[in-house]
Amino acid sequence: MDHSTEIFIGIDVAKSRNAVAVADGERGGEVRYLGEVDASEDSMRRLIKRIAAKHDRMHFCYEAGPTGYGLHRLITTLGYACTVVAPSLIPRKPGDRVKTNRRDAVALAKLLRAGELTPVWVPDETHEAMRDLVRARAAAVETACTATISRAATATASTPSSPLPATTSACSCAGSGSKGF
Repeated sequence: MDHSTEIFIGIDVAKSRNAVAVADGERGGEVRYLGEVDASEDSMRRLIKRIAAKHDRMHFCYEAGPTGYGLHRLITTLGYACTVVAPSLIPRKPGDRVKTNRRDAVALAKLLRAGELTPVWVPDETHEAMRDLVRARAAAVETACTATISRAATATASTPSSPLPATTSACSCAGSGSKGF
């Protein structure tokens, strides 16, 4: 075992590579940047097992984002605590505008150790699939409305004497609760 049996791991998640930093458990302990790791499940699994071989207790955290909650599921499946935090709820120093993967990972590890992070609710796979379906439907409705307005505008452009129909001035199907599209 390493000198510290409890560590806090901050992960700055991205589509292709994840930046990883580790903070030792004791207050004022060392914070190390481990580097970037491929974002694939196998690479993350290897990293977690390598860190687990040196420490008794591990706490992970990362920012919620477009990559979803697969990493959270992987870490919890392996038996470790994982916190997903909203980027808007992460405390930032005033004037700290430089944003790099390394700085974000180190900051997450420090804030997790200090207990300064606010977790978000992590949906299970069924909830996440339903969210994706609802978002896809909303995008399809928006596309259909935009196409309807565009067709109506094109049709009236060829006959300038006729006014634009009232139903095409704003998308009549968006927000009205209509079932079809």
